[in-house]
Amino acid sequence: MDLAIVSWVAEHLHTPFLDWLMPQITRLGDSGMLWLSLSFLLLLHRRTRRTGLTSLIALALVLTVGLGVLKPLIGRARPFTHLPELTLLIPPETGFSFPSGHTASSFASALSIRFASKNGGRIALVFAAAIAFSRLYLSVHYLTDILAGVLLGCLCAYAARWLTDGIYSKWH
Repeated sequence: MDLAIVSWVAEHLHTPFLDWLMPQITRLGDSGMLWLSLSFLLLLHRRTRRTGLTSLIALALVLTVGLGVLKPLIGRARPFTHLPELTLLIPPETGFSFPSGHTASSFASALSIRFASKNGGRIALVFAAAIAFSRLYLSVHYLTDILAGVLLGCLCAYAARWLTDGIYSKWH
C-alpha cells in the first residue's frame, strides 16, 4: 500500500510549480535547522525562553529516539529504491526511511510552540505539515514514515513539555 501511495503522488500530484516548491520546503527541515534556529531565537527572550527550551528538548528526544534508535533498528529502505522509474527532484537521501526525521522534528518543535502560542503554533504546524508532505511528494518517505514521524514528534513534544514543567517548577 505504501508504494502505491508514493506512486500515486508521483503520477497525479506533480506539477512544475510544486516540483520547484517542494524541494525548497523540504530544505527548511534539513538537519532540523529551521526548528533549531527558531528554538535558539526563542531562548533569547525571557518570555519565550520556556518555549525555546521545550522545543530544544523535544528536538533532542527526536534525535535520540528517531535517528538513534528507530531508524537503525527498523532499517527500512527509502521508496525510491523500490521505484527506480521515479525521477527524484533532490539528491537521493542516505540512511533509512522510518520514521521521517524531517517530520518528527518539525512536529516536535511546532507542537512545543503551539503549547505556548495559539497563533504562532498554528503557523508552525502549517510549516510542519508542509515539510511532512514534501517528504512524500519527493518520494523519500512513505506515508507510514510520515505518520510515524508526526506521532514521534508529538510524543517528544509532550515529553519535553513535562520535563520543562519540572525544570521550571524547581527553578521558579
